[in-house]
Amino acid sequence: MRHVYRCPIRWADMDLLGHVNNVTYVDYLQEARIDMLGIHDRLSASRVMTEGVVVVRHEVTFVAPLVYRPEPVLIECWVSEIKAATFTIAYEMYDELPDGDRRVYLRASTVLAPFVFAQQRPGRLSAEQRRGLADFADTAPTRSAPIPPLPPSGPRHVSPLQVRFSDVDAYGHVNNVLYVEFFQEARIVYLNSLAEADTGPWRGWVIAQTDLDYLRPMLFRAQPYHVRSWVTRVGTTSMSIAAEIVDTGPDHLDPATSGLVVARAQVVLVAFDPSNGRPREFAPTQRAALQREVSAT
Repeated sequence: MRHVYRCPIRWADMDLLGHVNNVTYVDYLQEARIDMLGIHDRLSASRVMTEGVVVVRHEVTFVAPLVYRPEPVLIECWVSEIKAATFTIAYEMYDELPDGDRRVYLRASTVLAPFVFAQQRPGRLSAEQRRGLADFADTAPTRSAPIPPLPPSGPRHVSPLQVRFSDVDAYGHVNNVLYVEFFQEARIVYLNSLAEADTGPWRGWVIAQTDLDYLRPMLFRAQPYHVRSWVTRVGTTSMSIAAEIVDTGPDHLDPATSGLVVARAQVVLVAFDPSNGRPREFAPTQRAALQREVSAT
């Protein structure tokens, strides 16, 4: 069985290009899966979504830009995999066309795991939860490999990350959607630092793919975390940036080379020409600057 959620689009969700911001899509997906599992009697009784579940991984493929309109967008979601200690939810965000076809904006999947918050340790799915999840079971999308760690050598950009009190949930953990925003903020700072030495076209990017691996919880505290980012690939019109959120601990280790990794992300960005809505090739100076940033794997 698949569940369809009618997701409202808010004016505040738009970015500078007039598209729904890539962070907001992940927020939409969270709303859709809570709606799907929250309405199910068996899952509601076992509190599979409201208590004791953390996100392990997101994979998000952006197919087409979504702009503001009063009508909601549809999100179809289903359970694509059930294991002893994790389950995966797949999504497709779309409009239904008059001829019965779909205009797809996004395809994604989220891996979730039970978590015993009172003891701060992973848990396992109960037999009741597994039976409830099986009611939503359907086909599984192909999953990509885990994001590799920071390479031993090469350039990397480091920016501090201060968790705000409003970023944490009832269990004191940073909400999974906020990680996407943290990586976005660090990426913007990184690209702006490259643009300072170049007068070429550095504005106008769209996200084609975002993958995130959640390794450890982030907590509210006075000491900042750090985000280190590096370019992993440069193409004709697109590039890939990987990043890690690290905890340098009480010893305040060098965040460029040390620290406990809390989460990893890899994002594919496409250079975008807003005048015609199409990808644009990198200018020679921009390509050279990006290629200098590629870290050895």
